[in-house]
Amino acid sequence: MDKIKLPPWLQGALQKAASARGAAAPILIIMLLAMMVLPLPPMALDMLFSFNIALSIIVLLTSLYTVKPLDFMAFPAILLISTMLRLSLNVASTRVVLSEGHTGPDAAGKVIESFGHFLIGGNFTVGVVVFIILTIINFTVVTKGAGRIAEVGARFALDAMPGKQMAIDADLNAGLIGEQEARRRRLEVGQEAEFYGAMDGASKYVRGDAIAGIVITLINVIGGLLVGMLQHDMGFSEAMKNYTLLAIGDGLVAQIPSLVISTAAGIIVSRVASEQDIGSQVVQQLFAKPQVLAITAGILFSMGLIPGMPNLPFLLLGGMLGGAAWFLMRKPKAQPVEPEPELPPAPIESEEASWQDIQPVDTLGLEVGYRLIPLVDRAQGGELLKRIKGIRKKFAQEVGFLAPPVHIRDNLELRPSAYRITLKGVEIGGGEAHNGQFLAINPGMVSGSLPGLVTSDPAFGLPAIWIDASLREQAQTMGYTVVDAGTVVATHMNHLITTHAADLLGRLEVQQLLDHLAKESPKLVEDLVPRVIPLTTLQKVLQNLLTEGVHIRDMHTIIETLAEYAPGMHDPGELTSLVRIALGRAIVQQLFPQGQELSVMALDNRLERLLMQALQNGGDGVGLEPGLADTITQQAALAAQQQEQMGLTPVLLAPAPLRMLLARFLRRALPQLRVLSHAEIPENKTIRVTGLVGAS
Repeated sequence: MDKIKLPPWLQGALQKAASARGAAAPILIIMLLAMMVLPLPPMALDMLFSFNIALSIIVLLTSLYTVKPLDFMAFPAILLISTMLRLSLNVASTRVVLSEGHTGPDAAGKVIESFGHFLIGGNFTVGVVVFIILTIINFTVVTKGAGRIAEVGARFALDAMPGKQMAIDADLNAGLIGEQEARRRRLEVGQEAEFYGAMDGASKYVRGDAIAGIVITLINVIGGLLVGMLQHDMGFSEAMKNYTLLAIGDGLVAQIPSLVISTAAGIIVSRVASEQDIGSQVVQQLFAKPQVLAITAGILFSMGLIPGMPNLPFLLLGGMLGGAAWFLMRKPKAQPVEPEPELPPAPIESEEASWQDIQPVDTLGLEVGYRLIPLVDRAQGGELLKRIKGIRKKFAQEVGFLAPPVHIRDNLELRPSAYRITLKGVEIGGGEAHNGQFLAINPGMVSGSLPGLVTSDPAFGLPAIWIDASLREQAQTMGYTVVDAGTVVATHMNHLITTHAADLLGRLEVQQLLDHLAKESPKLVEDLVPRVIPLTTLQKVLQNLLTEGVHIRDMHTIIETLAEYAPGMHDPGELTSLVRIALGRAIVQQLFPQGQELSVMALDNRLERLLMQALQNGGDGVGLEPGLADTITQQAALAAQQQEQMGLTPVLLAPAPLRMLLARFLRRALPQLRVLSHAEIPENKTIRVTGLVGAS
């Protein structure tokens, strides 16, 4: 169907109305407060009393057609506003009644006069009694019951929150719902508890309004008698007639909307969660069983046949219920039960395995226990999500390519405060982080000990203690490095992502790198891949660089070097060595960010000659004797430890032919050790040897 085109002036008016909708509530509150101070004419009172009645009817009907309590979340605020409206009208009408009541029963407007005549009916005593009864019903029955239900509902909602949260987590882990649906359900659980708590508090306003209605009516009657008799020389009977009529009408026109809204509050808080509104529930459940209607019809017929009973009402109602029972009993015969349960082949077919059951493995994943959910839940202000985004951005800026997104989910199989980090579905690290506490890490020079759970830093293995938030400042003054739980997880993830950068660089990431580089240098990329070097070889060279901790930000230099040497050389290892020489300045800058002097370890001359012979004989160092291999590993570890104690980066300088051999050999035992060749050192750098490997 074509959309209806509105005139420009009408579209502008609707847009202005929509923009002004947010200011409606503040304006209404200001008007309510102004009504208590400023005098109102009778015509204005008639309009406002009529609006109050209309508002109460709208609220009642909305509550009847509401499916879930959360669909009418604004009800507590509406309850407060309507109560303030009634009180403001009471104050405004009291001013008019006491000042103009001597002029006649229409002094405060036609609405108050009409309600007063309707209820009193010429008998002031009956009018007063009926008004008091309506007020007591509103105060002691409807409002008190609704408040009690809201109080119990709030308590049960709070007690059930942990179980509901775990059920949501279980559905999420089982794959029955997605993350978006899980967040929506968690938010709904919290809103439900807040709604019942707000309803419990808002019902107190209505109870206070009922008491205020009685007091205001009594004041109007007594004050009116005094004003009429003393100031206007009216007789007692005339003053009683005028002011009682006005007071009862004023109270009634306020209490009837109050009773209607109290009934709406009771309906809202007393309904059970269902997919139907209250009207549909009542009709379908109360009149659904023909046996109940038939028995009730028989009882009413029996009562209608008793002499002295009102025969016509009982017989009429009995006939109506009997006819309804006959109609319901006849309906199932016209529509026999379908034999669907006897034919269950469809569910069996739907359970057959298909390609849709194969889920792709997440490249990077973070699984957390249920106590760490607040760290990764946006609805609860989880800061870990922002930190993970920052980690990926920093990784891309420093290393040179964009790491894949981190898929985060909760895992009920983990301990409540545990987490684990996965790479292509395989765990590469994990630990525990206690939300709400702080990890005090001992860097090696603290001045005392702290009470708490003794552990170690999951990222670097330093001794640490989980402490309460109250001990944070004390730990910092004692020399501890204090971080929160989110920072612990983020630091651990950053360390693991950097360590496994080579595993994160797949063919897709390499192609994205080339596409990004082709935007600036399209000819350079076209001439290299795939004409000179295949994509797999380029990926292997980049992975070799990342494995040894070399960043690949300078893709221009890498591509140019490969374009120069790749036509006559296809071994990824040899190409990696040539690229490292071209990136020598960047590698040295990365390891030694300050100063012109490089403090490095070196090989003893005898060990160097021995390794050169082994390289010539074995090719890749496989021919090293076990005793010699152990000696090299032990001495390299000792020299690296001495370098770290002096605050220096452990770097081993070796001849170019031995660099790859030693890097591969020592990588597993000493992952923090970096091996450089003489060809990779820039000419403007000075070398200072701080230790020899193999001197003994």
